[in-house]
Amino acid sequence: MKRLEAGTTLDGFCIGACLHAGGMAHIYEVTYADQRPAPFAMVMKVPRMTAGDGAENIVSFEVEHQILQLLQGKHVPRFVAAGDLVTLPYLVMEHVPGQTLQQRLDHFAQQHTRPSAADIALMGAAVARALHSLHQQNTCHLDLKPANVLMHPDGHAVLLDFGLSCHAHYPDLLAEELRKAVGSPAWIAPEQVVGVRGDPRSDIFALGVVLYELATGELPFGNPQTNAGMRQRLWMDPKPPRQWRDDLPEWLQEVVQRCLEPEAAKRYPSAAHVAFDLENPEDIQVTARGRQLQGTSFWTHFKRWFKAAGMHYQPSAMPTQQIDEVPIVMVAVPNHEASDATLYALRQAVARVLKNRPGARLTVVTVISHSQTSATESAKSETSVHRQHLTQLRQWAQPLDIAQHPTSFHVLEAGDVAHALLRYAEGNHVSMIVMGAATHGLQMQRFVTTVPIKVAMEAPCTVMLVKQTLPFERL
Repeated sequence: MKRLEAGTTLDGFCIGACLHAGGMAHIYEVTYADQRPAPFAMVMKVPRMTAGDGAENIVSFEVEHQILQLLQGKHVPRFVAAGDLVTLPYLVMEHVPGQTLQQRLDHFAQQHTRPSAADIALMGAAVARALHSLHQQNTCHLDLKPANVLMHPDGHAVLLDFGLSCHAHYPDLLAEELRKAVGSPAWIAPEQVVGVRGDPRSDIFALGVVLYELATGELPFGNPQTNAGMRQRLWMDPKPPRQWRDDLPEWLQEVVQRCLEPEAAKRYPSAAHVAFDLENPEDIQVTARGRQLQGTSFWTHFKRWFKAAGMHYQPSAMPTQQIDEVPIVMVAVPNHEASDATLYALRQAVARVLKNRPGARLTVVTVISHSQTSATESAKSETSVHRQHLTQLRQWAQPLDIAQHPTSFHVLEAGDVAHALLRYAEGNHVSMIVMGAATHGLQMQRFVTTVPIKVAMEAPCTVMLVKQTLPFERL
């Protein structure tokens, strides 16, 4: 493929500097040839398609062209235009500012340093949020790696290169035309190795590889170039990250190792769960995974190998359906003037929700007003008041059977209760809110928008209003 010359025009675009010349594509700055202003900076991606290249380059272009037009939100570049295969294939999209994670990794390597656990968690949570947004749009990336993740200056992650992706509502061109494992060898998930595509937990595995590399500077499975080498991750565990770095906290290793579980069912059920743990490490229940300092025994690997030899991998449900099956459930608990019947009704509703959703995360939230704390009275200090309400929340949840449900407790301080609940739900990708229904008569509700009604009207998720509870505006 001949490089395009700066200053030439193509289909109404003026070609600028070449920003990247890789084995798969060239990236150019572009502007409109008629000099009209663009709403944002743009780049043109021209895939490499020479006589010696395989069919996957052509198919990947078609896949990215198809999927990029469907995606929305700040975690993907905005689509502008595309060329056809007959003349010159290209994609014009938003030029997003920032550094890729690969550039950050290269910088750490040059400085002979590693990012702190807090920084790893911050970057990992940003990537997990981007993945969750993608999965909510029924798309799996399937080629997540540091070079394909751009960190925007404001802190959020932008996913790049959808040439190996698949969308649940459209034909999977790669699966139809290429009957082999497709992906980057260092990051590919075990189920992808055997040809199964479309499981969002494959992206979670790749996120685990990214987190491992950020933490240790090493790739957990090396960079195998053969199918046999890639198949080893069906039963093999990498060295525990803390074996490379003894300053890593156990909670971070717990997250990384859970993402890297060979069986998809043992990984996090959704990327939102990964983001929640990375942003709330104090709530992580550390198991043997997090405490492990030695590699997994030969006997365990042998048993996994034997199991993997006879395992028949099946495509999972659509990404959005899988997210709904293992949601993050938020319950808003009144913090004063609530009767036992009120608290009991909320608890029963939550119990029913959790019973039907194995593995769902429960987050128990209450909102206190600024007037409940004091900067001068020790008994009403912010720490004392928060500790008191956290204790009450734990007491409220004690009768629940939450052994199989990750649970966290949060006290929010705000003047606007509804806004605080909505902001928390949106920021943590909550799938369902359980809260008390207002007890005002219908006449009053015509003129006054109560907190439960406001939350139900504006929430980005399902809201379950439980009857016979106190109105939340009295919190």
